[in-house]
This record gives sequence, structure tokens and C-alpha cells, in this order.
Amino acid sequence: MRAYLDWNATTPPLAEVLDAMREAAGRAWANPSSVHADGRAARAVIEDARASVAALAGTDPRDVVFTSGGTEANNLALRSAFSTGGAPAALVTSRLEHPSVTRVAEALEREGRARVRWLEVTPDGAIDLDDLDRALEAAPALVTVQAVNHETGVLSPVAEVIARARAAGVRVHVDAVQGWGKIDVPAGWDTASVAPHKMRGPKGIGALATRAGARLEPVLAGGSQEKGIRPGTIDAALAAGFGVAARIAARSAARWAALGPLRDRIERELLAIDAPRGRARVAGAPARRAPHVSNLIWPGWIGAELVAALDLEGVSVSSGAACSAGTVEPSPVLLAMLGAADAARGVRVSIGDATTEDDASRAVRAFRAVLGR
Repeated sequence: MRAYLDWNATTPPLAEVLDAMREAAGRAWANPSSVHADGRAARAVIEDARASVAALAGTDPRDVVFTSGGTEANNLALRSAFSTGGAPAALVTSRLEHPSVTRVAEALEREGRARVRWLEVTPDGAIDLDDLDRALEAAPALVTVQAVNHETGVLSPVAEVIARARAAGVRVHVDAVQGWGKIDVPAGWDTASVAPHKMRGPKGIGALATRAGARLEPVLAGGSQEKGIRPGTIDAALAAGFGVAARIAARSAARWAALGPLRDRIERELLAIDAPRGRARVAGAPARRAPHVSNLIWPGWIGAELVAALDLEGVSVSSGAACSAGTVEPSPVLLAMLGAADAARGVRVSIGDATTEDDASRAVRAFRAVLGR
């Protein structure tokens, strides 16, 4: 048997999610834009899911736009904030963000639509709030911050960022993809991204939630679906799974919080391994992490090589963002936190509410076997 410890990359879908998707696929397969009864049946499934996502995010269903996933939601939020002409305004972000934020920021700057102000990063994996204050003095158009770091699990001070940005009259986008269902995501943002496959729902669908009246500009051109903001036909089956996952996520933060002791056990046993190349250390402030994630720096190992060796032992872990897997680039997150020497040495272990003590034991044995060679 394998031990799956890569829940930050994607989560196994819940049985209830799969049941809802199968049921919707059988009866709501029509085009939801069609006005006939079959189309209306598909539309009803989608609108029910929209209401569930809105309840999770604490917004109105009219302010939820379905997308293909969290990446598109982040693209939509950032590009909408810099869609007008004139002199480029400032976008405030950091190198801790997911590539679907940092690469869009870089693209907006290349296109002459934004000036990116990269915030300073502390060695424990957080943004420097004093530097945020300095950045806000220049009246930027947008601040974007993630709720939970995708590589280290470090919690961003989202409530504090929102409060400071609000005082300066600046909009805030929160990449909350890794947060929903696991922590209480602070309110007060202008836009926030959602991806159900991070909370035991389906892949291939996501959403951007907005505050009432927030202005969005379409990234794609086409039909009038999603009020013309996101053209393209939505799959009612994916929406049905999304809706179920959102309803369960709305009440599951306590279940994820209970994972802390198991994560701590895995981390403690891995840190105790006296490997020939040296012992590991944790990346990120221990007291400011989500309860299910560890990122460990292994001296003498390239993270991707250790991940590959563990895979042969039946253990699934990661060395960075899943969307960047297979690249030889060092982790931008670890580079910003720790510098070039350690940026390629991280291995992320992330568990979920179906991870067992046996999974943990199997993983630790595999680490010992590989690291002892």
C-alpha cells in the first residue's frame, strides 16, 4: 500500500462529492445556457452550487463567478484590477505567493499595466508588515496575499493586511485556495479565490468570490455565461461536486485542526533521523502554520531527488507547488525565505483528514530507508 502525503497538491474527493457528480452527470447533462427544461435542470444544479460556494465564502451568490480553477480565479482577480489604460498603478505582492499570482504580476508589469512592489519576506516565511505599510504609502491599486502558503503551510496575517489596506483605501485579493475548509479565512477582502480540489472536491472547476459591487473584467472573450465575465459552458456535474465540497468545507475546519498532533508526530520523527548527510530542519515558523503541512530542508539532498526516491518506496510527497513539478527551478518561496543554498532542498509533507497513523509510520520508515543509504 502507498502512503499519500501530498494533500496540498490535491485532495482525494469525498464519496459524497463523487455521488453528487454521478447523479448530476446522469440527469443534468444538458447545456445550462439552454432555455428548455433540460437546460434549466442543468442550470438549477449550477445555481445550487453557486449558493453553497457563496455561503462558504460569506458573500452573495450573485458575487460568485465560476472558473476552471484557482489559477484562473487568481488571473481574473489580478487582471481585472489592472484592466484600464493610463499610467501603470502599483501591485503589491510577494515571492511567497503561488505562481498563478507571481507570474501574472510579472506579466502585468511586462505589459506596462502594473508596477509590481515585491514585499520583503522574513526567514520564517511571512511578509514583512512594516514593509507593507511602506508600500501602502504609494497608494497601490491592489494588494494580494495568500491565506495559507502552498509550500510551507505558513499562515499569512490576512486580517492585518486587510485592515491596513482598508485604512489606506486599497483593494485586497486573497488567494484562499489552500485555506477554505482548513482554517477560518478572514473576511473583508474584495476578491478571494476558491478551488474545490483542495478541499476534497473535483478538479477542473473553481470560483472567484467578490464583495458586492466589485468590478471584474473578463480574461476570455466569448459567450455571455457568468454575466459575460467568464465565457464557456459550465459542467453541471463538476458544479454539483463543488457544491457538496463547499458545504462540507464550511463545517470542517475543526476536523483539519485535529490533524496537528499527527503532523507533529511525523515531523518529530523525521527531524530525529540521523541521516549521513545531516539532519533536517523545518522551513517556516512552527507556531504560524496550518496544522497539516511540514516543509523540511534536507542537507545534501535535492528535494526533487528525494521525492523520486520516496515514490519508489510507495510514499507520495512533494518538493514544491504541484503546478511547477518537473521543473529544475528552485522553489521561489524557499528562495525568498532562506536563500539560494536551501531553495532546492525542501520536501513538503501534507496530510489530510483521511491520513492514518499507519500512513505516517509507513512514510517515516520510507524516509529512514532512503536517507540512510
